Amino acid sequence: MNRRWIAACLGAALFAAGAAMAQPTDRPARIVVGYAPGGTTDITARVVAEGVAAAFGHRAVVDTRTGANGFIAAEFVVRGPADGSQVLLCPMGPMTISPEMPGMHLPIDVGQDLVPVANVARSSYVVVTGAGSSYRTLGELIAAARARPGALTYASAGYGQAQHLSTERLKRMAGIDMVHVPYRGAAPAAVDVIAGRADILITNLGDVIRQIQGGQLRLLAMGDRAGWPEFPDAPRLPDIVPGLEVIGWFGVCGPRGMPEEAIARWAAAIRATVADPALSRRLIDSGLAPNFEDPATFARTIARDRQAWGETIRAAGIRAE
Repeated sequence: MNRRWIAACLGAALFAAGAAMAQPTDRPARIVVGYAPGGTTDITARVVAEGVAAAFGHRAVVDTRTGANGFIAAEFVVRGPADGSQVLLCPMGPMTISPEMPGMHLPIDVGQDLVPVANVARSSYVVVTGAGSSYRTLGELIAAARARPGALTYASAGYGQAQHLSTERLKRMAGIDMVHVPYRGAAPAAVDVIAGRADILITNLGDVIRQIQGGQLRLLAMGDRAGWPEFPDAPRLPDIVPGLEVIGWFGVCGPRGMPEEAIARWAAAIRATVADPALSRRLIDSGLAPNFEDPATFARTIARDRQAWGETIRAAGIRAE
């Protein structure tokens, strides 16, 4: 593992001294998660919970409420107390893709009902194919797709998910056509790519890092220029398709009306969490780069990515199923 890279991640997590931590109390802090245990969202929430518990001086619990692409959890937080006792672990997709999707009926308005608290981690995306695939490079795959429009297939974690839209970006910017095969999550999508039943998958590094390490999947490209220290020689997607970069993130949001002092306390606790070497290592081992952003910076990230994903959705003519 590149120590300079880790140090850079930790350094980016620090900012000038902020608000004081919450005073100890017996009331647990609650982090609500909309996705199943064991996934990247859940792992991030548990790291945050451990750091927040240490900062606040009392218990922090992870409350899992799955369904509706994370919006059961989001609605629970929005309808709950806004006193700072509970927050939402908010991944990029529900915050930036779902609200831009035509025909998507959401129970809340993410732009009005949720407030940014802090970004926790950056999620590098990767382009992978099966180890048995004849495509040794992404350039070879793009050339084959150009030669045989519609003959190649790409897997995704589901229609309208970031994995789907990322590959639609690739199709548009590389001038190719491939057939979409949606799955119910990244895990089954990766299984079929490994088996050769789909040609390519773009997804979070954390979803497939073990299969890459185990030699079941071939890493064709990292989705951003930052790359990953374990794969220093992996090609960068922006170098293959100029202008194309795919980066995800996992942050924390609170309900509308959450007091500014409560937002500041959570943000300071998350800053300390991300800067903690042991906790940041758990993120890195899961394929995440510690990447603290304060509330204002995180708000700009959300706005930027919502605009970018909205443009992708409109260009591809995608609507909610």
